[in-house]
Amino acid sequence: MKSKPRKQTYTLEMFLKNMNEQDIRSDQDVQRLSDQWSNNMMNELIVTILNGDYIPPVILAAELNSQMWIVDGLQRSTVLMKFRYGNYKITSAVEEPMINYRAKARNAENEILLDGNGDIFWENKQFDIRHKTFMQLPEELKKVFNEYQIETVVHEDYDMKEISKLVRRYNFHKPMNVSQRSFTFVDNYARKIREILRKPFFVEAEYTKNERKNGTLEKSGQLGEYINEYSTMSEFDTLESLIIRLENVVTEQHYSIFNSRDSFILFTLFHKFTQLGYDDKKFADFLTYFKELADSTDINTLYGIEKGAGTKDKSIVIKKLNSLESLMYQFFGIAQIELSDKLSDIMEFVQQNVNSLAAVEDVEQYAEVLQALARNIGQSKLWEDNNIQSLIAIVAYSFEHDIDLDEWLLDYCNRNDSYIDNQTMNFEHMREDLEKFIQSENVA
Repeated sequence: MKSKPRKQTYTLEMFLKNMNEQDIRSDQDVQRLSDQWSNNMMNELIVTILNGDYIPPVILAAELNSQMWIVDGLQRSTVLMKFRYGNYKITSAVEEPMINYRAKARNAENEILLDGNGDIFWENKQFDIRHKTFMQLPEELKKVFNEYQIETVVHEDYDMKEISKLVRRYNFHKPMNVSQRSFTFVDNYARKIREILRKPFFVEAEYTKNERKNGTLEKSGQLGEYINEYSTMSEFDTLESLIIRLENVVTEQHYSIFNSRDSFILFTLFHKFTQLGYDDKKFADFLTYFKELADSTDINTLYGIEKGAGTKDKSIVIKKLNSLESLMYQFFGIAQIELSDKLSDIMEFVQQNVNSLAAVEDVEQYAEVLQALARNIGQSKLWEDNNIQSLIAIVAYSFEHDIDLDEWLLDYCNRNDSYIDNQTMNFEHMREDLEKFIQSENVA
């Protein structure tokens, strides 16, 4: 009967010396090869040591001849060997590059400073470890590294076959995947995210069991740190509110389109929908229409993207969202104002006819107001691309003269189903009509 494993603590210097001299070996028969970690993972382990934080014990097994083998903890051990003896240089991607430490104060002659009682003066220092090897550390941090207490658990009196079984047993686990690891960087909002994911919506939607378990629903990828630093709790509250509203209108027939690939796009689309002022049930009507299209048409064609395009590439995501938004506006009979390839021409037109100081930001604001006005008017020939310059110019004119366009524009669109191709003449025509409308309102 085997004796129970015993605990043994080494200084890191002694542990690595034993590895260097092969008293502790890292090449057991069935052990996987070293160098499995990325530079980021290596950096963070070294930072953990230099900060004196905890790392799990290394599992060792000793043969009858006292030869020790690493059973679990191979990657950690070899990383520390690489830093201590292999001239590994910490990369610039380290998360916390500044290491705090205490050092004895010294004078210009490098002599230790003492106070009147003969006690040593100590000072707080920081050291930037980016692009540094072990030999480039201050002596104080070298000492911290060397004296770090590394715990081990030793299984004694095993033969090589038994040690192989131990390796299998201790390594029969699944490490964090990319999604799960990225979620650890969103610690400010992790609890809120998990709270949202417990909503009935996510229970009913067709996410697979694996997607729930492996962190796909929580995934933030490389944006984890960015989200943690720049997001606000109010944004997560807004998302939660949107989910609750969706729960009240989305039915079983819609859940299949809320998958891990496209859900966040549909949530964004719903947020845009809520600004239209319609009842939420109308969004469910649109989802029914969209699902029918998706079931009968190649989804990539529907999104206007090539088959096999990256699902999380920024340009692809924007293209899919824009396609869905255009489809939604078309479904509700709302004209959509597009500026992308006409912005400079529109700005020049506004400058020449309304406001010589108008900037890009002003034109974008005029377009947003025009889009809001279009929601109450519906489809009209007046909203064609060739007439956008004069329409945005009339909005700019309303800004300059503090005029509310809602009633006039609705009335004007009801009375007119065409426009003058010459946009300057068309703008002047609309401006005159607007002024007459205001006069008649004042008389009334």
